[in-house]
Amino acid sequence: MVSNTIRGLVRLGHEVSLVALNARKVKHDDELLSGLKGRINFTVYDIDTTVSLLDVAVNLFSKTSFNIDRYYDQEFEKLLIGEVRKTAYDVIQFEGLMVSLYLPAIRRHSKAALIYRAHNIENQVWQGLSMQKTDPFKKSYLKMHARRIRNYELEQLNKFDGIVVFTPQDKETIQGYGTQVPIKILPVGLRMEKYHADLSKTEFPSLFFLGSLDWLPNREGMEWFLDNFFKDLTEGDLNVKLYVAGSDIPERFDDYEALGKIFIQGEVDDALEFVNSKSIMIVPLLSGGGMRVKIVEGMAMQKCIISTTLGAEGINFEDGKNILIANNRDEFYNAIKRCITDEEYCREVGLNARKLIEQQYEISIVVNNLVDFYQSLVGRREQVLS
Repeated sequence: MVSNTIRGLVRLGHEVSLVALNARKVKHDDELLSGLKGRINFTVYDIDTTVSLLDVAVNLFSKTSFNIDRYYDQEFEKLLIGEVRKTAYDVIQFEGLMVSLYLPAIRRHSKAALIYRAHNIENQVWQGLSMQKTDPFKKSYLKMHARRIRNYELEQLNKFDGIVVFTPQDKETIQGYGTQVPIKILPVGLRMEKYHADLSKTEFPSLFFLGSLDWLPNREGMEWFLDNFFKDLTEGDLNVKLYVAGSDIPERFDDYEALGKIFIQGEVDDALEFVNSKSIMIVPLLSGGGMRVKIVEGMAMQKCIISTTLGAEGINFEDGKNILIANNRDEFYNAIKRCITDEEYCREVGLNARKLIEQQYEISIVVNNLVDFYQSLVGRREQVLS
């Protein structure tokens, strides 16, 4: 998502720097920088965000959430200050709520227009997770974090010069918080030349999930799906294999493996090759917000997708035409049953999905609109400073 935006900006002739806070300490391979080496200023800073049981216990008596605080690093802040001092940026964009911790320092040392790209309404993610819990302690604990994150989120929003959101729902929510700064709705943008479906290499029928399971909504959603459909897939009449792939899959997910039926694959070498090899994508998202990049990419790969309404939020879908919407067990069961028994219908849904992405989510369209928003905010910022 970030790399596509950068490529679009570079194509338009803009000078771009990327300063990445690397919490997971993953290797940034050539995929991120493909075609960009020598064309952008790229800096990566590794940070340890692990939290001990003692940290959790101490945080119970704090007014803030460790889910925010753990992303602050004094040395990274110094790095950012040095960067904005040496370069007179017109626009500085903050990708996600966690890096807004560095907004005050950057504001002190830069005259740039500061923009917040809201990947989610973070407090809604935690509130949604709390609603999924039946254990009273866990429910109360998650609600506490949702409340603290909401307080922080509301405090930050009006400190920016502008906000970019992915969905109308997110814009409405942020405006409902009393936010006064300009808000722009811009969907995920894709470089369509990357996405090529080869149906001759696709296993039909097959179900698959692809996503990071260190993001709690993904993990909760997949646990719900596996708990509800394990017997249907292994002993019942859903005669289809399920493949679960992605990063940071907890060890306990290995218990869901079933020989020849359910495959917990972990991280895959080539995500698009994996997506191409399977036919029906499931997105059982029960909490969270924003636009799911993996759904947009799946649609670009002509996948037949079964998703909750929440998972497909922000996408201009037509249920039954370019995606299938299922919000409970029975609806998921019926959607899966229909898809695995009708290959022609699956292909039709996938083809319609691809057409939708081509028309509305091509990166050049999205970035041109983003630049227009940048220019309006730079003008407003200059008026404030003059």
